[in-house]
Amino acid sequence: MLLLSHYIHIINPKLKHIYLSFNEQGELIIKSPKVSTIQIEKLLLKKASWINNSRKKFKEKKGKSIDFTSKSELYFLGESHTLVLVPYKKKRTKLNFDGDLFRLYYSVYDEKVFQHHIDTFYKEEAKQYIPELVNTWAKVMGLVYSNISFRKTKRQWGSCSGRNDLSFNTMMMKLPLAVIQYIIVHELSHIKHKHHQKAFWLLVEKYLPEYKTQVKELKNFTT
Repeated sequence: MLLLSHYIHIINPKLKHIYLSFNEQGELIIKSPKVSTIQIEKLLLKKASWINNSRKKFKEKKGKSIDFTSKSELYFLGESHTLVLVPYKKKRTKLNFDGDLFRLYYSVYDEKVFQHHIDTFYKEEAKQYIPELVNTWAKVMGLVYSNISFRKTKRQWGSCSGRNDLSFNTMMMKLPLAVIQYIIVHELSHIKHKHHQKAFWLLVEKYLPEYKTQVKELKNFTT
């Protein structure tokens, strides 16, 4: 059943059409020029099947944003681990991971602070883990990159600039090792081919013959 009231409507007079998408919380986003509520609801009814299927797929995604008010889990190297919030007498917040369980100790309940500690965990792990893999694959592929940087992004897992600077999403650390390696090989391949044409994919396939399996698995995760 489609809930017509469950959406966020963003009006942009510059738009000519109505666009539907989902944000990282799984909420339906409608972007449109100024239109009537009746027009919106007619479109929602027309697209009901697509909306419901998209919502279902989102719910099945791994690594979604944390809901700190309910039982939560964090992914690390493809494995799911329970996140436990632990009240703490000391006036600071800290996140510990023992390889099995994430424990977030806090004295003041603040979800922004909690998320900051989680983001910092992934970033520090990425800084320690990714460069060595990049160097290994760069040598195997006979390619030279300029620099490596890390940041949290909502859409891209990685990028390669015209100057061959590599940038990786810190949320990569949620992913299985094989998928992380696919992203690295993908971005390194852009050093030689600044496009996604046949020559690019042949280069990726040369070093990762089963890369399509990793592409499929990557779609099961959200940043």
